[in-house]
Amino acid sequence: MKKCELYRCLPNVKTLLEDVELQSCIEEYGRDTVKETIQCELGKLRAEISQWKDGQETENDLEIRMKEKLPHLTDMVKEQLKEKQRPNIRPVINGTGTILHTNLGRAPINEEHFKKIASVVCGYSNMEYDLDAGRRGERYSHFEELLCKLTGAEAAMAVNNNAASVLLILSALAKGGETVISHGELIEIGGKFRIPDVLEQSGSVLTAVGTTNKTRLEDYERAITENTNMILKVHTSNYKIVGFTESVKIGELAPLAAKYSIPLVEDMGSGAFVDLERFGLSHEPTVQESIAGGADLVCFSGDKLLGGPQAGIIVGKIKYIEVLKRHPLTRALRIDKFTVAALELVLREYLSKEKAVKNIPTLRMIGKTDDETVKDAKKLCRMLKAANLSIHVSLRPCCSQVGGGSLPQETIPSMAVAIRPEQISVTKLEEQMHHCSIPMFGRIVNDEILLDVRTMNSKDFKLVVSQFSDIL
Repeated sequence: MKKCELYRCLPNVKTLLEDVELQSCIEEYGRDTVKETIQCELGKLRAEISQWKDGQETENDLEIRMKEKLPHLTDMVKEQLKEKQRPNIRPVINGTGTILHTNLGRAPINEEHFKKIASVVCGYSNMEYDLDAGRRGERYSHFEELLCKLTGAEAAMAVNNNAASVLLILSALAKGGETVISHGELIEIGGKFRIPDVLEQSGSVLTAVGTTNKTRLEDYERAITENTNMILKVHTSNYKIVGFTESVKIGELAPLAAKYSIPLVEDMGSGAFVDLERFGLSHEPTVQESIAGGADLVCFSGDKLLGGPQAGIIVGKIKYIEVLKRHPLTRALRIDKFTVAALELVLREYLSKEKAVKNIPTLRMIGKTDDETVKDAKKLCRMLKAANLSIHVSLRPCCSQVGGGSLPQETIPSMAVAIRPEQISVTKLEEQMHHCSIPMFGRIVNDEILLDVRTMNSKDFKLVVSQFSDIL
């Protein structure tokens, strides 16, 4: 059969649109989408015919190949429709051992919290309505009292991330004047977000004091002039300077700020509410400690050590919070109903520290014991071995990390399942793991893929085995 005859064998778009199987697709996806997909699949077949060249294969071979594909054309269209409708953002299985993995969405949300959030956001809510007063209210009112109770602050609010909170504070309180900050705290976080750049954007002038490794109280005082509008302290949560170092604590800076009537602000970044020493980690300063130490404002992330949604949370003196709430930037940076609902639920867990450690996934993963990680790793290992796949499976002690720019020098002893494929390369296996229906992530060490069970949910183990079976 010649190429021209093969073209004539292809069905037309109208015929396929009338196919019984594709009628249901039209109801689900819409006629235009189905038509476009049919045209795309037919275009692929035409291109295959047109690109045929004598010598590569006989025309008879091409004819056989086309006849094999044509009966499956409807299925191919259905598969492409399903692929087109699949959201780009999907759940993944995190076996990297990095708890706050920025690329994988940082802090997971408790499943029960999600159900409650869904019940609120799927309809209307009292987002900005005061039910008791019978008039318009503030979106912050749903969690402000909780934040004040938990931190000891007078007032609180939140914007869409911590970079936004720093920008808002500087724009509202330091614009047109100088902001005094230690050289050792001019940090850069992910995405090339730099404190000096934010200061410039806010309209405040940077006055850096001390040196990279040593800054003293007198350095701050010497830098204060009639143009100084703020003292800013930044917690270096994503790196450490060790050795010959010295820095000034909030409790030492507070009297100085009060002496000159200058607001003292601390950007805490990770925003811990629980002392991490209980998990065997080094002490990470808490928001409560900063407020008790005399900070006028403290800002921090919602989706790091707090274990909540992405947000920039600001707590502190009511006179400064009120200025922030009235600032024009606040509307541009405000949080939505999803964040409001999630923040309230997460903060309620902190009313009992034991409840928080149990119900907030981030804290639960940090606090997972050696016995728990070994038990989970052995379970996954047994399941993978029982599947009789072409892989070598074993247990490997490993180290997890908090991630998200928190506790950069700290690791947590953990246990991983090590997978070494027998018929494909480790790199190829990792690539195929990323293309599963629920993508899977681990880390490659010594030509093995390690799945650290600290960041995995044991409920997903059956799915993990099933997906490896599909790959291999």
